[in-house]
Amino acid sequence: MIDPVTLAVIQAGLQQVCDEMDLTFSRGAFSPVIAEADDRSDGIYDAADGSLIAQGSKGLPIFVGVMQFSTATLIRRIRDGVTAPPAPGDIYIVNDPYLGGTHLMDVRFAMPVWRGGEIFCWLSNTGHWPDTGGAVPGGFSASAISSEQEGLRLPPVKLFKAGELDPEIWQIICSNIRVSEQRIGDVKAQASALLVGAERLGALLDRYGDAEVREAIAMMRDLAARQMQAMIALIPDGSYRASAIVDSDGVVNEPLTIALQVTKADDTLRFDFTGSSAPCMGPMNSVRATTLSSVYLAMRHIFPDVAISAGAFEPLVVTGIEGTFLDAAYPRPVSGCAAEVSQRIAEAVFAALVQALPDRVTAAPAGTSGNFGLGGSDPETGQTYVMYQISGGGYGGWTGGDGIANGCSTIGISKAPPVEIMEQKYPVLYRRYALREGSGGAGQHRGGFGLDYEIELLRGEARASFVMDHGRVGPQGVLGGGDGAVNRVEVHRNGTVIVPEHLSKAQDITLAPGDRVRVRTPGGGGYGNPTARDPALVTEDVRLGRYSEADARQLWPGHFAKE
Repeated sequence: MIDPVTLAVIQAGLQQVCDEMDLTFSRGAFSPVIAEADDRSDGIYDAADGSLIAQGSKGLPIFVGVMQFSTATLIRRIRDGVTAPPAPGDIYIVNDPYLGGTHLMDVRFAMPVWRGGEIFCWLSNTGHWPDTGGAVPGGFSASAISSEQEGLRLPPVKLFKAGELDPEIWQIICSNIRVSEQRIGDVKAQASALLVGAERLGALLDRYGDAEVREAIAMMRDLAARQMQAMIALIPDGSYRASAIVDSDGVVNEPLTIALQVTKADDTLRFDFTGSSAPCMGPMNSVRATTLSSVYLAMRHIFPDVAISAGAFEPLVVTGIEGTFLDAAYPRPVSGCAAEVSQRIAEAVFAALVQALPDRVTAAPAGTSGNFGLGGSDPETGQTYVMYQISGGGYGGWTGGDGIANGCSTIGISKAPPVEIMEQKYPVLYRRYALREGSGGAGQHRGGFGLDYEIELLRGEARASFVMDHGRVGPQGVLGGGDGAVNRVEVHRNGTVIVPEHLSKAQDITLAPGDRVRVRTPGGGGYGNPTARDPALVTEDVRLGRYSEADARQLWPGHFAKE
């Protein structure tokens, strides 16, 4: 039995391996979405079943579960003879959503770590590539009705063989994606991260021995399961119902419903999605791996102190997704699953469990990544480009205070790339980049504010596409709190203002120099009855210009600046 001190050191060592992979990946990548926004993640996975051992603290939480599903699929395909077995120096690439993934832009690498001629574990990482082909630059085709329209779909294949990039596989990839000449920087950064991880992990194994580290990993898994069970014990026995709405699927302009019943019994928490909408035509379907991972990350938000390990997921049981848009099968389009539907799933979990744990769960956050793709050719440089913009929004109020303004998305720690970097790389000008004050839902503790930004195209022609959400209804307030403001997208073109039919979803909008796109992201939901808010806080919000006096009097009636 490993003593507690040694266990803690090994656990921290494995975490450090993942953190170094994350930093290596970001520092070496060319694309702003990885290098600046950190839309990536790295982890260590079990050699037998692909289950999660450790993941970087600076990686996207949505990938916590997803990469263990994709790694498990790779291991199974190798055992079944579908995929060629690995040799030292091999690195696999895969982005197939239906094999344990998210959307096509999230490209995963996987590499075995060899010890004594056997695989000790797998290292895997995911990076968001700005483009993987498909109908529109950036891959977010709001009107796609099949996976082929979203981009190149790769099953697990060896991109690196014996440490060398396979030129034939690479040519196939480059022939099917835009701005392919820029991807080599991201590919080398992604592979380098795994090589750094293997080196650091090897040093840890040399120090403690393979057998002792294996024992520590088993203990970590058991400990994580018991920690999650201890947290579940805080929830009163019973069932808690909630729902969340997806604006539309981008094709049929009708809302999709996520229906959820959370049942706590003994040390297990069951999430039943029976009654959710059927598979949809457009790209707002979710694959099974993403749906389960969305539940896992929601619980990570609620119980952040539980160790990251496959054991933490064992007491969480997800049912009722079969036959719904939360369990899409090929060829259903899925570009909106990772960035949008996943956040609606998390919102439903929050709305259900705030009833049981009001002191631990917040009102709904903005819940959209604000996926905005812009592709064109810059006449000044003669080069084509694909720009991908993500944006933050307001967090929900909570028992301890107001929500955070312009926080990152529910599913990750990705931040919007700096305006200066975007203006340097692309022919655009940010005319506005500010908080969307007044967008937080009213409550005892109001929601945080969203973001208000406006981009002008300076040169050439470009095509804009959006896959966002919360344009129909705002993030939910809880315990009497009001909803946050809805997402608003406007295209200013030829002196007219265009609002997309699907509110926050559209594709292939042609822009000319001087045309502008303005996006106002949602504010967070309010927490608690607005009448319970401290009047001094309302007065302070008005004094600072966060709300107009008229709006404050309407949101907190009879409660503003009591004279």
